[in-house]
Amino acid sequence: MTTETTKEIPEAAAVPPPGVAPAPKAHRGHRRLLTRRDRITLGFMAGLPTILHIALVWVTALASIALAFTTWDGIGFDTIQWVGLQNFKELFEQNPQFWPAVQHNVIWFVVLIAIPTPLGLFLAVQLDKKIRFSRVYQTAFFLPVVMSMAVIGFVWQLIYNPDTGLINSIIGANEPGKYIDWIGDPDLNLWAILIAASWRHTGYMMILYLAGLKGVDPSLREASALDGANEWQTFKNVIFPTLRPTNTVVLVVTIIEALRAFDLVFVFNKGAEGTELLSILVTNNIIGESSRIGYGSAIAVVLLLISLVVIIPYLVATFRKERRA
Repeated sequence: MTTETTKEIPEAAAVPPPGVAPAPKAHRGHRRLLTRRDRITLGFMAGLPTILHIALVWVTALASIALAFTTWDGIGFDTIQWVGLQNFKELFEQNPQFWPAVQHNVIWFVVLIAIPTPLGLFLAVQLDKKIRFSRVYQTAFFLPVVMSMAVIGFVWQLIYNPDTGLINSIIGANEPGKYIDWIGDPDLNLWAILIAASWRHTGYMMILYLAGLKGVDPSLREASALDGANEWQTFKNVIFPTLRPTNTVVLVVTIIEALRAFDLVFVFNKGAEGTELLSILVTNNIIGESSRIGYGSAIAVVLLLISLVVIIPYLVATFRKERRA
């Protein structure tokens, strides 16, 4: 009798009381997590940015590559004429501004890697020591990075003003006959703009290196201290080797920054003599007074190829590291 009672208890418990709807049966196997409305919402949120990215980046990039082999003034598609490699031949052999522009881009990279990058690393090391008001210092040094390039250019134009600028006022070169035209002089303007670019780039490098330092295992510092190493020896032999991934990112970012440099130069003097850059040549030929979209696209293709030489090895190394992990 006891056995029968115990068998009937679960059956009785399964019967719901009067007035209460029975609970739905649990589905075995696949569970439906997203409703149709959820799928439509997710598809819209993921699909719209994808379509815009393809249209504004990939389609325009492929169109630029195609236009690089044509001549077109931008008025009517019937005026597009196929010229093959003529634009590239003219660019390499007949354009007097091309090789100076390449040289200036190389100088831009060398300056950024030689001055603001070590300075950003130095600031990151100091801020990593958890000094007082470190957050305030981080904000102050990183502020130029989040500022608009137009604002940075305007600020430094005030500093470089030959009549009332800060620098000329300090060195006494703001009197008639003693003016130093930092922006108009072809021998000075590139270096003057590079100082403004370095001011911004320092904060960028500081944040990258500070993020890398935060990922260093504290036990490495403790082990180095127990071995009797001083602060410099610890950084040189222990900390800096662990920053190799960060150094790779810094190198790639700096090369890209040097290749896409445009805003500051255009704000200062629109790429006048002494400040020619590849990006400036692209802009001047595409939207200049005499629009040569095919020729400007050829310069853009050269700039793209130079960028890919840097980006592709970095991506290959990154993907290999992810596969090994």
